[in-house]
Amino acid sequence: MKVKDAMHKGAQWVSPDTPLTEVARKMKELDVGSIPVGENDRLVGMVTDRDIACRAVADGRDCDAVTAREVMTDGIIFCRDMEDLDDAMRIMEQKQIRRLPVINEQKRLVGMLSLGDVSQAAPHALTGEVTAAVSAPHA
Repeated sequence: MKVKDAMHKGAQWVSPDTPLTEVARKMKELDVGSIPVGENDRLVGMVTDRDIACRAVADGRDCDAVTAREVMTDGIIFCRDMEDLDDAMRIMEQKQIRRLPVINEQKRLVGMLSLGDVSQAAPHALTGEVTAAVSAPHA
């Protein structure tokens, strides 16, 4: 099975200068726990609900004044839509991440692959392996 067959299609992104309150509203509207950050037609990072909680709210920062760039995880781990789902699952496992942006041949964001998507598409034994690896405490 290919990633494109399991992913959520039509992912959206925000720019690095987007206020955090707007990022949170978009995440709520889309019912997602993370949103990619793009600049100059390239993915540059990812903001998760945990980033918002730990890097802004817990530090008492003004979420109207803080931008996506200030709390995002720099760099981005992604997969390609034509990759085998097994390969994308290994990326998630090795990097201990629950969501992967998916790009196409033209390097355009075309979807997101989540642990939930994987659990619906992959065999249960394999899904359990990935879930255990992703959920393991960080060293």
